[in-house]
Amino acid sequence: MSYPILHDEKRKVTSRTIRIAPATRLEGHAQISVFLDEKGEVQDTYFQVVELRGFEEFCKGRPIEEIPRIVTRICGVCPWPHHLAATKALDMAYKVEPTVAAKKIRELGYCAHMLHSHIAHIYAMAVGPDLICGWAAPPAERNIVGLIKVVGPEIGKKVLVNRAHAELIQEMVGGKATHPVFGLPGGVSKMITVEERDKIAGMAKELVEFGSFTLEIVNEYILKNKEIVDTVLNKDLFYHETYYMGMVSPKNEMTFYDGEIRIVDPAGKEFDRFTARNYLDHLAEHVMPWTYLKMPYLRKVGWHGFIDGPGSGIVRVAPLARLNVTDRIPTRRAQAAAEQFFSMLGGKPAHYTLAFHWARAIELMYAAERLLELAHDPDIISKDIRNIPTNKPTVGMGIMAAPRGTLIHHYECDDKGFISKLNLLVASSINYPAMNLTMKKVARALIHNFEVSDGILNMLEMCFRAYDPCFSCSTHALPGAMPMVLNIYNKEREIIKTFER
Repeated sequence: MSYPILHDEKRKVTSRTIRIAPATRLEGHAQISVFLDEKGEVQDTYFQVVELRGFEEFCKGRPIEEIPRIVTRICGVCPWPHHLAATKALDMAYKVEPTVAAKKIRELGYCAHMLHSHIAHIYAMAVGPDLICGWAAPPAERNIVGLIKVVGPEIGKKVLVNRAHAELIQEMVGGKATHPVFGLPGGVSKMITVEERDKIAGMAKELVEFGSFTLEIVNEYILKNKEIVDTVLNKDLFYHETYYMGMVSPKNEMTFYDGEIRIVDPAGKEFDRFTARNYLDHLAEHVMPWTYLKMPYLRKVGWHGFIDGPGSGIVRVAPLARLNVTDRIPTRRAQAAAEQFFSMLGGKPAHYTLAFHWARAIELMYAAERLLELAHDPDIISKDIRNIPTNKPTVGMGIMAAPRGTLIHHYECDDKGFISKLNLLVASSINYPAMNLTMKKVARALIHNFEVSDGILNMLEMCFRAYDPCFSCSTHALPGAMPMVLNIYNKEREIIKTFER
């Protein structure tokens, strides 16, 4: 099978190992290793995360009330979901219900964060460079500058202005744009004034129009490009029939801030449903010897390796998964876009991996519409922003629909309120088995007879960019220098020397 969009020249490799190190346009550190057999066909592929996670350890012994301010430092890309998952875990630990106004203020700030994050990924990290610029374009042109050359400087200006709107709203609500400090058990630390509300509403109105504009960009530059559409819909490449997981309201409507976690099987039938309290009954983690990151899977199905279908325990999260598990998006423009989405992709659930990008644009639209709704909600300017806790903290869990998928925080503390156990199950970890599954399939479809090209190598990286991974959430180097074991093999793949650090 040929892939005509790969116009770049193929070249022979002399080694049976192809390595992309480091992987690019990725938050965190990882590498791709492709092993070839004696005929130059792909034998195996590994997407290796080469950092060691440490947050679960160095948070131990700290007062539980400090954790929401600490975990934002896990990542500068997605600090808001960590802050709010931590705050919701504290709500549970202190057995205190936030006020109605506090919940809406939290959600309002979070909608701004979803916009901020999705705009960056769509225009700078993946859709713009890989699809609009073209995955076979010279590497120097696959970036935001190259995108502006294709779409024009006015569009680039519109992107920057609206991302700045989202950042300012985060700062107004959260105290800081990047590392919010406003979440407290039982509520928030600061009310929103009438003047702030009016300013947020004005920016939210512009962001709604920008959401529509982004959907137009997807339609004009992607859906009208036959080569891109053919590649997206090619079942020999970016396609897997997996389980999907995401947060929904009681009516199975899309929600980012609060709800139950719903799982559907590869046929779209509801498979499972749970809340934060019992997440461990539904999710487990498998350890592989070649990566620091664990492989989460569905406990009721079990770990059966890198396969898809109903017999696989692999579950996917993030925008495509959230569209697959919801019955409806409760805002007009986003719902219309979702209907177009499933109509073109053959119904629900959609299994096309590159459709994560289109789903992300639909979520951007929903976040903007929901932001505008909340800005006009009278509770937003209420002074009743916190219920003061009266109980000692014990055990707390909090779940958020992070930009990259389902995020779970779990804390336990001693009788003095100091953390004794902390577990973070993050979206990039949950999607990690699927990333490896996708990468192996694409590599086997495109690499033959020791021939590769820059376009093919970039398509391997597109396998993880579709999921928008943020590996600093799931892997952190605690000692400051990564522990390392370097094995040197002979041609029979026998270890002949080992170096350790």
